[in-house]
Amino acid sequence: MERRFRIEAFLLKTRKEKDSLGEREVPAGAYYGIQTLRATENFPVSGILARPEFINAYAMVKKAAALANADVGWLEPRIAGAIVSACDEILAGRLHDQFVVDDFQAGAGTSFNMNMNEVVANRALELIGKKKGNYSVIHPNDHVNMAQSTNDTYPTAMRLCILIIAQDLLDNLDNLRKAFVKKGMEFERVLKSGRTHLMDALPVTLGQEFMAYSVAIKKARDMLKEKLKLLEEVPLGATAVGTGANTHPDYHKQVVKHLRKITGLNLIQAEDPREALQSRLDFASISGGLKALALELIRISNDLRLMNSGPITGWAEIRLPATQPGSSIMPGKVNPVMAECMDMICFQIMGNDISVCMAVQAGQMELNVMNPVMIHNILESMVLLNNYIPVYIEKCIAGIEADEAKCRSYLEKNPSIATFLDPHIGYMQAAEIAKEALRRNMSVKDLVIEKGILTKKQVEQIFDYEFLIGKKKSDKK
Repeated sequence: MERRFRIEAFLLKTRKEKDSLGEREVPAGAYYGIQTLRATENFPVSGILARPEFINAYAMVKKAAALANADVGWLEPRIAGAIVSACDEILAGRLHDQFVVDDFQAGAGTSFNMNMNEVVANRALELIGKKKGNYSVIHPNDHVNMAQSTNDTYPTAMRLCILIIAQDLLDNLDNLRKAFVKKGMEFERVLKSGRTHLMDALPVTLGQEFMAYSVAIKKARDMLKEKLKLLEEVPLGATAVGTGANTHPDYHKQVVKHLRKITGLNLIQAEDPREALQSRLDFASISGGLKALALELIRISNDLRLMNSGPITGWAEIRLPATQPGSSIMPGKVNPVMAECMDMICFQIMGNDISVCMAVQAGQMELNVMNPVMIHNILESMVLLNNYIPVYIEKCIAGIEADEAKCRSYLEKNPSIATFLDPHIGYMQAAEIAKEALRRNMSVKDLVIEKGILTKKQVEQIFDYEFLIGKKKSDKK
């Protein structure tokens, strides 16, 4: 929001610019121009501006285009060099305060594309000793936007940005997987009651539960990684409707080659440029992968909250780290705030996916114009996870402790372990034992010994630790 309102600081001095709708006074110190100014007036919507990662991705597109146009002889080397240098400055973090268009803007992202074109053009002009706004030398459309359209540059930048941010997300997810594995090994022999339907079920170990969480995270990560490959196919060079209008015959190949070198990504030309402009199947797939990941994270966090519940009237099988006081009125209360925050982040991701889905299906004919809302929501989901997963690992998962005595006490009186008696005394008699044990608040093992149904030695063999957790004799070798 601050970037947008910096416009006011320039109002004392202005320069005159002209577009197809007429003339306007633009702040003299601004690197953006008339079309950006119109966009700030047309779309004072959210105060949310383009993320730095998206600004940089778009600068990469403009840099690649300038290099490709120079290669084919369409762009004078001096001008191409100035454009490339301006893009490099943006990639170094300069001029980001000049990108003042709201994320909720004109369809297709035309406003942001022109914001980029104007900033690059005006900085390029300065680099060759000219004044801002001297568009007869370097023009936002004729030079910076040469052989391009918003329709192919914006979705290309979307792809780059997601692919770049995704590298951190994949690393963070792998670290989360490792954190669960570490806890799984630590809790390997903590035997406890399993639960199905939120009711007592057969025994598991706490370690098995945490190992299962690690596998769930791995699967969600692997699925997302596979989906990301869809974004390596870029439509740059398709221009307005996928036909490559106003481009040199060699431009498409050259621009993708340069973009591949600039980004270090394994980018390829779109199989069908028309499909690449019309369809957003790839973005729907990525958003769906983020939603699937969010669902797993919610499920796991809720399991942790349940196992941590208490300390007196809940399960209290584990203790989540205490990170802050839990109540402004109840002294000593500590809440599972890190898991709660993860839940809320994931709820937001699920809402973001709905917005993406609506945008994906809203495409008509040669172009889906709902790009800005798609990238806004997908990037928000990824950034939320990248920001929080490291904290979640450090302040939640890594510090989890098990209450072995509590786990053992629950298991001792769990009537469901009568299931292991089925092969020896039959289902019906085992069911009667389970009900009587529950009624008398005693363990199944003690009851069958008391009744003389089985000897203590037989009971110990039946309720052997390794057998209870699903290890067969052949597994013990």
